[in-house]
Amino acid sequence: MTASALQALIFDVDGTLADTESAHLAAFNHAFAELGLAWHWSEALYTELLEISGGKERIRHYWLQTQPDMRALDGQAMQDTINQLHELKTAHYEATVNAGGVVLRPGVLDLIHEALAQGLQLAIATTTSPVNIAALLRKAMGPDWRLNFTAIGDASTAPIKKPHPQVYLQMLQAMQLGASQCLAFEDSGNGLQAATAAGIATILTPTHYTLHHDFAQALRVVPDLRQVNLDTLMQWHAQHLQAKKPLALKAAR
Repeated sequence: MTASALQALIFDVDGTLADTESAHLAAFNHAFAELGLAWHWSEALYTELLEISGGKERIRHYWLQTQPDMRALDGQAMQDTINQLHELKTAHYEATVNAGGVVLRPGVLDLIHEALAQGLQLAIATTTSPVNIAALLRKAMGPDWRLNFTAIGDASTAPIKKPHPQVYLQMLQAMQLGASQCLAFEDSGNGLQAATAAGIATILTPTHYTLHHDFAQALRVVPDLRQVNLDTLMQWHAQHLQAKKPLALKAAR
C-alpha cells in the first residue's frame, strides 16, 4: 500500500455497528424503575438526550435539568446513584443483546470480513462502555471477536466524550496511521464532529434517532452499508484525497 492508500476502517458502535438505541432506552427505563425512581424517558426525550455523549453523562444532564436543586446536594452521593443506575442499565442491555434483541446493521459484517481479507486494520472508536461493546460483538462475531480489531477506544480509555476527537486521535496513534489513511463510520452529528476534528473522512449511516443531525461535513451519507463494499470505499477515499490536493498546494505557495 502507498502512504496515502486506505489502510484502516474505524467504527463507532451505538447506532453505527448496530441500531442499539431503542434497546438502550428500554434499559435506562428499566434501571429507573428498578431503583424506584419516577423517571421514564420517551423516545422523543431520548432523541434529545442523545445530544449528550455517554450514558452516565446523559443521566446527570437529565437529573440536573429536572431537579436543578441537586447541585446543592452531596456530589458524591449523586455520582454513586448515577453509577448504580448505569450498572443496572448495562446489565439489562447486555441481557437484551444476549437474547438476540440487537443485531448488527445490514452490510456491517460483510464489510468487516472484506476489509480483513484485504489486510486492512480495523478499530473501534466509541463513547460506550467496554461491557456494551463486548456483549454486542461477542454475540455477532463469536468469542474471539477482539482479534479482528487492532485497537479499541471506549468510555474507559477516552474520558473526553465526542464531539471531542480524543478517541479518534487515540486510535490513529494505536494503529500508527495518519488520518488520511483511514475512514470513519458514524451515525450522529457528535460522532461526525469527533472524526472530522481528527482529520478523518467519515461515512454516515444515520438511524431514525439521528436523521435530523447536520451531516454536511460527511464524505458520504448512506442508509446503511448493504451497497457499500471495499472497492467503493477506496474510490470515495481516493476522490477525497484528490479533492484535498489543490487546497494543500495552494496553502503551500
